[in-house]
Amino acid sequence: MRRRTMLLGAAMLPVPARAWAWDGRTVDVLYAGSLLKLMERGVAPAFDAIGDDIFRGYAGPSGALVHQIRGGLRRGDVFISADPALNGRLGDLVCWYIIFARSPLVIGYNPQSPIVDALQTRPWYEVLQLPGIRIGRTDPALDPKGALTVHMLQQAEAFYHQPGLAARIMGSDRSGQVRPEESLVGRLQSGQIDVGFFYAMETADMQIPSIELPPELALAARYSVTILKDAPNPDGAARFVAFLLGKEGSAVLRQHGLEKMAPVLVGDDRTLPALVRAVIRP
Repeated sequence: MRRRTMLLGAAMLPVPARAWAWDGRTVDVLYAGSLLKLMERGVAPAFDAIGDDIFRGYAGPSGALVHQIRGGLRRGDVFISADPALNGRLGDLVCWYIIFARSPLVIGYNPQSPIVDALQTRPWYEVLQLPGIRIGRTDPALDPKGALTVHMLQQAEAFYHQPGLAARIMGSDRSGQVRPEESLVGRLQSGQIDVGFFYAMETADMQIPSIELPPELALAARYSVTILKDAPNPDGAARFVAFLLGKEGSAVLRQHGLEKMAPVLVGDDRTLPALVRAVIRP
């Protein structure tokens, strides 16, 4: 019988690193919450099928994962972030990282929401200011998507000549808009919110109708991958990264709506595993 992929739900509380058990075959991947479905239903089973390694994933906001890794609350082999700059916050735990994919910010909406007609006939920024509209976004302090959302809304003020637009849409800190990244899609689909800010790969993968932003406002996540310096299973980690960036992994990324980029290596080339080097520099 084929072994099952090991996946840890993103809603789990952080656990001390010593509570994790490694058997020499498990590859622990800490990854951005926006990649949850891609990892669970795409990458994990495909990676498990090609060898003896076992994928074990944990999803969360990229910034929050950095805090957990630095604080010793979360340990893993591979870290995948939606903002390459976050790798720098891990200090000497990261010698290099590779930027490999991107996905632009979009506005997703529930097709059963009463504001759908307005979204289809009026400018999006007017609709998002309607009384009673329920908006969802992630925490800009913990999640790159939340930070991109705030930045986009601030840019929209000048683009649409609408001073104060960002503040009117986001409301006060008590407005209830900020939600955990891993639950935002579910809240939209269940009707708890009318609209939310997502990456295009999320809305495409989950078949959520969305509104694309003008090119001048189309900020995008850029995904990076690295092997942590203290990885318990560095060999398995190298095999995983080589798979992710290789032909089979790239096909899975495209199937789930992620825009594959030509790999960009940042950092110390001398510490790059040979398997990974062979993929990005054939």
